[in-house]
Amino acid sequence: MTARPVLAGTTRVPGLRKRIGQANARWEKLGEQALYYFVSVASIPRAVKHYRREVLRVIAEITMGTGALAVIGGTVVVVGFLTLFTGGTIAVQGYSSLANIGVEALTGFFSAYINVRIAIPVISGIALAATVGAGTTAQLGAMRVSEEIDALETMAIPAIPYLVGTRILAGLVAIIPLYALATVAAFFSSRFATVYIYGQSSGVYDHYFTTFLAPSDVMWSFVQAIAMAVAVMLIHTYHGYNASGGPVGVGVAVGNAVRASLVAVVLITLLMSLAIYGIDGKFNLSG
Repeated sequence: MTARPVLAGTTRVPGLRKRIGQANARWEKLGEQALYYFVSVASIPRAVKHYRREVLRVIAEITMGTGALAVIGGTVVVVGFLTLFTGGTIAVQGYSSLANIGVEALTGFFSAYINVRIAIPVISGIALAATVGAGTTAQLGAMRVSEEIDALETMAIPAIPYLVGTRILAGLVAIIPLYALATVAAFFSSRFATVYIYGQSSGVYDHYFTTFLAPSDVMWSFVQAIAMAVAVMLIHTYHGYNASGGPVGVGVAVGNAVRASLVAVVLITLLMSLAIYGIDGKFNLSG
């Protein structure tokens, strides 16, 4: 049996070989994760072609939920309430802050900018991660630890297109009505709080809101929501698909996936904001 090669000087530093091995393991895991993401995205056309019924089932499960979540209306209601209260909070904070300097008439402008550029896509991504993403990780993790995924492979059913590709595609489709609902709820609650609670003229609010609501901002906000949906579904399916350690491992996988997806949502918001509005914010208060 041949001895393993030892790097020069590593025997003199306690723990150096161990740290090098840990660093190599982290890089290997990162490469495996990148390869998984590539294979998962590449499996979407196959999922569309061969597993359309499964895609429709997952879409219904994502939008309406299962179990106790379905009783209250599913993810649709969760996203609607989150953005409803967020839009109202933005209106309250915006009106009170702008009133301190005597420009409370610009609350419509404040609502049009903050809701579209930040609040709506971020809330949609967080809601998707907390409801759909966590459920997906738990579902795939339970299938992994109970060897159901291995059983699919033995029956010549490719696990990634059938389990992962269908869920990524369903997340992309489901985010469209969820984003539309979030937009309507945020706009409605902001206008309601400003006009009916603070008593501002509806004409003043509508004038500044429509003046500063740029269609390009809405388009980029929707693109941002799509990017968040892809990132959230990729992260959660990865942690669920590679779960190990029995039921305890499933819980650990869900926790890791939720934390990673929340970081991804904020990171996507930052990067897209820098890319779209970093040079020119398309803001001209004088018109």
